[in-house]
Amino acid sequence: MTAGALGRWLAGRPELGGTLDADAAALSTHVRAGERLVAALPAGPRRTAEEAAEAARVTEVAREVRQCFLRLHADEVYDALTEGRIVHHRLTELAHAAGERFPGLVPTRAQLDAERALPQAHKEGREIDQGIFFRWLLRSPLAGPHLMDAMLLPTARARVLAAEFRAGGTVDLGSVLLERRGAAAHLTINNQHCLNAEDNRLVDDLETAVDLALLDEKVRVGVVRGGVMTKPRYRGRRVFSAGINLKDLHDGRISYTGFLLGRELGCLSKLLRGLLVDPAPDAFPERTVQKPWIAAVDSFAIGGGMQLLFLFDRVIAEEDAYFSLPAAQEGIVPGAGNFRLARFTGGRLARRIILGGHTIRARDPEAPLVCDEVVPHAALDAAVERAVAELDSPAVAANRRMLALAEEDTDRFRAYMAEFALVQALRLYSADVLDKVARSWATARAAS
Repeated sequence: MTAGALGRWLAGRPELGGTLDADAAALSTHVRAGERLVAALPAGPRRTAEEAAEAARVTEVAREVRQCFLRLHADEVYDALTEGRIVHHRLTELAHAAGERFPGLVPTRAQLDAERALPQAHKEGREIDQGIFFRWLLRSPLAGPHLMDAMLLPTARARVLAAEFRAGGTVDLGSVLLERRGAAAHLTINNQHCLNAEDNRLVDDLETAVDLALLDEKVRVGVVRGGVMTKPRYRGRRVFSAGINLKDLHDGRISYTGFLLGRELGCLSKLLRGLLVDPAPDAFPERTVQKPWIAAVDSFAIGGGMQLLFLFDRVIAEEDAYFSLPAAQEGIVPGAGNFRLARFTGGRLARRIILGGHTIRARDPEAPLVCDEVVPHAALDAAVERAVAELDSPAVAANRRMLALAEEDTDRFRAYMAEFALVQALRLYSADVLDKVARSWATARAAS
């Protein structure tokens, strides 16, 4: 890239403020010209310091133009992609549609496919552009609620499997086994190869299982528990969750829309707010179906596993279990953990847990702030059955719906998720995260 070419491109930055189509065309022309300049450089790891600085400058300015465009046209863009907020697209579908309809606004499917094959440290960071896109959509009081509704609808996979689960009462999704036992749907997490750490497949399987449990009229309570592990250190023991799969993060296999953002707006929101079965604003008697949820925690609930607990109506832990949110030590944001944890623990302890990596053990005095009951391992099954019996009531479902409304305002949650959408995308590609993930991966590889 010559200094003259970069200078001419910078000088050609468009002044936006016209119609949607005119500004979209100007953005596309400028951003795609910048991409051609970057494409002429060597691939990321082979760039000199000067070349890396040039590429970073082009990327920075292109993102400023995208920000300006979305500040002006976010609602118009969303309406164009959803036929005036009639069609509901999930995050990934919406991002792909935006890449086709508004070239240069977000990465195309082909660009993301090319990056998917690369380790995280070798990517161009195109998912940050998706973060900008979703930040502005979620900030909008028109587009944001409609997008959140889209993520509360049953997944296509769950719609296909619903009849099978209703008829047989069991579905093995791969990393989650779903079984109906009496009034309860038991979701057993079986991601044994990584101690039930969360990856793309597990997030998809867990959301599908939650959908199926909520769609089945015979199910009145949901139970989530970790399965029995096969890795030597924990062989024969149950584990609830080891948090995000750092190996997959290192290898570039953690999806932004499918996992980091989609998990919060999809599976986790359904656990709290229920499944949207009728998107009509005047649906009667309710737009969503909700049921109480129980978590049974064996061994540990780390990271995303601990985040899950904030959504459950009853948390039962074995006496040797512990809870932690090490995302700050890993360099990322623990989902909506920052939004929810202080409601349970108070602000001072929440800061110790999130910023300082403080671990709570089931025997600690503060354990009742994050779990309801601590029992010996041998008594966990019986405690779960008692909890199912206690929560198996239509009045419980109605009251937990009202509790959720009182405790977590949807507009405040939407505002949080708007900022999270960009902050987490930036963290995903920050130098300190890439360095920490590389060191964790090297340590794990040496130990295996």
